[in-house]
Amino acid sequence: MGDSGEKKRVSISGSVSSGDVKLKRNITLMNGVGIIVGTIIGSGIFLTPRGVIEASGSVGMSIIVWIFCGLLSLIGAVCYAELGTTIVRSGGDYAYILESFGPLPAFLQLWVNLIIIRPTAQAIVALTFANYALQPFFPTCHPPVLAIKLLAAVCISILIFVNVTSVRWATRIQDIFTVAKLLALIIIILTGLILIVMGRREYFEKPFEDTTKNVGDVSLAIYSGLFAYAGWNFLNFVTEEMVDPQRDMPRAIYISIPIVTVIYVLANVAYFAVVSPAEVKVSNAVAVLFGERVFGVMSWIVPVFVSLSTFGGVNGLLFTSGRLFFVGAQEGQLPEFLAMINVKRYTPLPALIFTGGMSLLMLLSNDVWVLINYMSFVQWLSVGMSIAGLIYLRYTKPDMPRPIKFNILIPITFMICVIFLLVVPLYAAPADTGMGLVIVCSGIPVYIVGVAWKRKPAAFNRFVRSLTITGQKLLEVAPQHTPATQS
Repeated sequence: MGDSGEKKRVSISGSVSSGDVKLKRNITLMNGVGIIVGTIIGSGIFLTPRGVIEASGSVGMSIIVWIFCGLLSLIGAVCYAELGTTIVRSGGDYAYILESFGPLPAFLQLWVNLIIIRPTAQAIVALTFANYALQPFFPTCHPPVLAIKLLAAVCISILIFVNVTSVRWATRIQDIFTVAKLLALIIIILTGLILIVMGRREYFEKPFEDTTKNVGDVSLAIYSGLFAYAGWNFLNFVTEEMVDPQRDMPRAIYISIPIVTVIYVLANVAYFAVVSPAEVKVSNAVAVLFGERVFGVMSWIVPVFVSLSTFGGVNGLLFTSGRLFFVGAQEGQLPEFLAMINVKRYTPLPALIFTGGMSLLMLLSNDVWVLINYMSFVQWLSVGMSIAGLIYLRYTKPDMPRPIKFNILIPITFMICVIFLLVVPLYAAPADTGMGLVIVCSGIPVYIVGVAWKRKPAAFNRFVRSLTITGQKLLEVAPQHTPATQS
């Protein structure tokens, strides 16, 4: 049975007319900009201004926090440009931690992304999409929870189909929805600036009044701002599919992060032209409140644009998540089946179906919002490990080819900021931080049994192999680099 399955697997790969079965380099510079901008600008800029001003205390300080978060994201992205052009493979943080510190730390990073971070983030952004998309149909009340969950499931399912069908379709959707969300924010910005020119400057007259003097509060404001900038390192998850990563990755970063920073700062300035700081502090959707005040009967356009923004955000998360689990499986830290590619579409179909399926399961839970609180600490821990790896490789492998190499003070400065962001939650939210560490450590026994234990029972290996072969037949997938000339 195993032999016949093996022949079937090879014959599937042999159906390709030419070349090897592998991911194709389809991602251009503009696609890269679309992935970064489209992933960063999701629901954050429409929702998190509340957290920033609530912790910072004043309009002026909140604007400074937004600028600082943009600069910090740019420094981090610059460090990741060096990592991405030095370790030229998809997988982002996972690939860099694996290269620097070995399989166990890399697996733990993969583990928390596998079971919590990626599926939870995808589910939450999809729920946000559904909530805003339904809002115009329920003007006087909140949309039903069941309707929100069903539409979120439809959103995820459609994007799974798009991503498994064509890389080009997926990147095109990302480009289109990136333009849509930029258009929405430009409308808000221009409207706000026009009102400021017309004299609506009441909340800018004493910009630093009520500014907090508590360093802990400022750090929490920075945390809220950085949530809206999350995604600046996502291009590193698809390095192997970029047409010219050494040229286009740094360019995409230099273009994208400043664009996002300028838009975020101006959007907040526009909000404060219409909405008072006190109102922002109690509003979960400041953009919607802005629209109701300014656009009148056309206020429905704001929730529609927010839903478009979050739809593109889900697409970016699915696109990069599939590549993360694909690389993990290539390294033997996840089932072999997840490292296979559809021989007709050249997409990591099993990995995409897996991450999308996990997101759909998350929609069944009523506690999905709680899980994301545990993971902010873990995400920054992952970033810190990657930057520590960059510094470590500078000294242990000085002759390693580095097409891009910045002054060592840049990653060291960013590392100091990351350490600060890791220490603050230990003090401010020890319970959430502790739960995040527990989830990370839960991957250790999984690693010992699933990865480190090489001599598994023969019956178990045969069972896994039969499942893999069955999956290959159903989905027409084969391992990467399987020669297409075999038959």
